[in-house]
Amino acid sequence: MARCQALLGLTLILAMAQKGAGAMSVEKTSFVICKEPGRYIGWPTIARTADGELLIAFSGDREGHVCPFGKTQLVRSKDGGKTWSPPETINNTPLDDRDAGILVTSKGTILATWFTSLAFEEFPNLKKRVEGPWREHIAKISEADRTKWLGRWLRRSTDGGKTWGEPIDSVANSPHGPIELKDGRLLYLGVNLLAGSHRGPKAPKGQRMAAAESRDDGKTWQVIGFVPLPAGVAEGGFHELHAVETTEGRLVGMIRHHGQPGDQVLWQTESDDGGKTWSEARPTGIWGLPPHLIRLRDGRLLVTYGHRRAKFGQRACLSHDGGKTWDYANELLIRDDAPNGDLGYPASVQMDDETILTIYYQIDKPGEKTCLMGTLWKLPKP
Repeated sequence: MARCQALLGLTLILAMAQKGAGAMSVEKTSFVICKEPGRYIGWPTIARTADGELLIAFSGDREGHVCPFGKTQLVRSKDGGKTWSPPETINNTPLDDRDAGILVTSKGTILATWFTSLAFEEFPNLKKRVEGPWREHIAKISEADRTKWLGRWLRRSTDGGKTWGEPIDSVANSPHGPIELKDGRLLYLGVNLLAGSHRGPKAPKGQRMAAAESRDDGKTWQVIGFVPLPAGVAEGGFHELHAVETTEGRLVGMIRHHGQPGDQVLWQTESDDGGKTWSEARPTGIWGLPPHLIRLRDGRLLVTYGHRRAKFGQRACLSHDGGKTWDYANELLIRDDAPNGDLGYPASVQMDDETILTIYYQIDKPGEKTCLMGTLWKLPKP
């Protein structure tokens, strides 16, 4: 019976996904934000300061999607995205620094998040690189480096990003980092079973997705709750979460998923008690990965995500009822001109009441590596 229900659920998910096949084009302008010639850029997040400065954190100065050389970098715009600063390096650990998130808190503190990886040593198709041109670099990575740096991290800046504090174990990790709630707490919805210390209650069996909070502007973090899954659904297929707070104070989280049922559709969970307890995750039918959520000034929720099948690009979807339903029948088409699926991780900020700036990575011109790009586009009317 359980298998029949799972198959029925998958059929409904696929039917819902087909409704989004004819995405609505939006009025838009797309542009390059940052290129590092001959180098690869990936996994960005955007934030806006109180005085309107735009900040984008990303993993840059890379050789490729998986390599030993990634750094956490930052670019800025003081003119609404018309021009951007050269990249500044925030982190350059001995390991691969990946997936940069950024948040500007109400106190003006900038939080930059990332995680470190040794995946470049583990992929079988990279063996020639490990034994060849990467050998000298990898030989410099000591066992002490591996013990010290392998994990999920956060750094704080209280002077606008001029200087950064020591790395802090963020307990949870996800590409786009934490959010700030109306009560002043910071909430980080992510995966908490990476290397490093674990603070808070022990994870229930089969629950690796956690909500962590900070009550001191990001200095310390504590796990406060976990996201449960339906019985029989493998936990390993869920990662790269993000959350948003509705006007009513409910928390809505969305999750990247690989596996059955509902392969590569976004899953959703909610919390009505500030992140302590979460509803059982369920598929939404929105095909894409991974999610980034914001609440618009009119109360609607916007989720943006990469579209890694033809036509390759970036897409978005609106909720008019606080995340109870998503208008996937009117999916919004931001880009559909990328040459392949090495793209995405879009993140958005609302510039004025009608326009959204969505940033992401993808290839600009044939023969180039990926770069940091943006699209300024108009919202449909409520």
